[in-house]
Amino acid sequence: MEQDFDRYFMAMALREAEKAAADGEVPTGCVVVEPSWLPSPNGQEPAFDPDPATARILGRAHNQTEGLQDATAHAEMLALSAAFAAKGAWRLTGTRLYVTKEPCPMCAGAIILARVGTVVWGLDDPKRGGGTTFNIFDHPGINHHPTIVRGVLGEPCKAVLQSFFRARRARASE
Repeated sequence: MEQDFDRYFMAMALREAEKAAADGEVPTGCVVVEPSWLPSPNGQEPAFDPDPATARILGRAHNQTEGLQDATAHAEMLALSAAFAAKGAWRLTGTRLYVTKEPCPMCAGAIILARVGTVVWGLDDPKRGGGTTFNIFDHPGINHHPTIVRGVLGEPCKAVLQSFFRARRARASE
């Protein structure tokens, strides 16, 4: 059931990535979600309600670095800012952040500072990944370690990036 929840919101992040591509931006999309929590039976850990309809979308965005001429206008940064405003707080404990491509070091740092509970991404970034390449999420010196879920809708996330860069290379060679 958690996998269906994750696929639902990753599909939403993919739609954001497609908006970025249409704007000529690197197609990365992000959605920050606050799940509904179920009461914990018999003192067990509380679990989130796996029905996406019960979750609250706090923020969603796509890359806008070119349009805003701002190197920090990554999908994650913009979605986090929207989530802070929606929540009225900078701590996003218990939330789930969905992003089509693994967060860069800047975004990984912001995710940690925001105390996001779970980070779900579709595609690893072997060159600039804040988690896999730079190990930021697991660094022993930080005070918050979100749960990481990798590979959700990985093939569609990969396809949108490949299509974008193929088209960009084709235009450049003309």
